[in-house]
Amino acid sequence: MKEVKAKIDNPLSELISDDIYELLSLHGIIDEKSVRDLQIRKKFKQLRASKISAGDAIGAIKEHYPYLQFDTIRKIVYQINIPSVNENKNP
Repeated sequence: MKEVKAKIDNPLSELISDDIYELLSLHGIIDEKSVRDLQIRKKFKQLRASKISAGDAIGAIKEHYPYLQFDTIRKIVYQINIPSVNENKNP
């Protein structure tokens, strides 16, 4: 008997293979909120590059994510990610 396996859509296909994404997702390692935020920022950059105003771009994104408030999307797209590095500082 042939096993039928549902393929998971990989929103990180630019970074990792579909198989790796599926494996990480199955083990609960993927942070879905962070992936969603990454997709929102990517879409915002695309819309802004095509000369759409910031407000209209956020409005278009809101159509795809109706459960998010306008201000929430605004905070996501303008969020500055500063990587935190835990340095061991010896006194």
